[in-house]
Amino acid sequence: MNECIEQMKRRRSIRKYKQDMVPQELLDQIIEAGLYAANGMGYQNTIIIQVTNKKLRDQISKMNCEIGGWKEGFDPFYGAPAMLIVLAKKDWPNRVYDGSLVMGNLMLAAHELGLGSCWIHRAKEEFETEWGKTFLKSLGIEEEYEGIGHCALGYVQGDYPKIPARKENRVFYVRED
Repeated sequence: MNECIEQMKRRRSIRKYKQDMVPQELLDQIIEAGLYAANGMGYQNTIIIQVTNKKLRDQISKMNCEIGGWKEGFDPFYGAPAMLIVLAKKDWPNRVYDGSLVMGNLMLAAHELGLGSCWIHRAKEEFETEWGKTFLKSLGIEEEYEGIGHCALGYVQGDYPKIPARKENRVFYVRED
């Protein structure tokens, strides 16, 4: 079978990371893969924010934990030392679809490069806050963007998850007679 498809089949979400920082060279390759995701009408209305600053990463983790309703001290990013936040223009009708394709590309690229990844939700809620709006402005982003997701990234700690069996009866065929 095609190696690309094999990689898609093997990729799993990782929920335990080593503290070793991901080299910028690898992050750049992952980001590039995200930038080449399919997008509505070729408009490229998504952006990616790389966060490797531990203080900011921990601040986002704390906010994400509060939004998710977890006990203080829980890390919804599972110790991942890096994250890529995907946002899309708020007025773009395809924002969730385009951003989801970016997230998929990020996770597949990370896997191909020997890294673990996990899609972490609640970016939408984070960037609806005053903190989120102010943070975007601090980066020079003036337009309104909606958070789509965080891609937690890092080296896998422990065993890589096994591939679970696929459920049956999920494909239906309509063919010519």
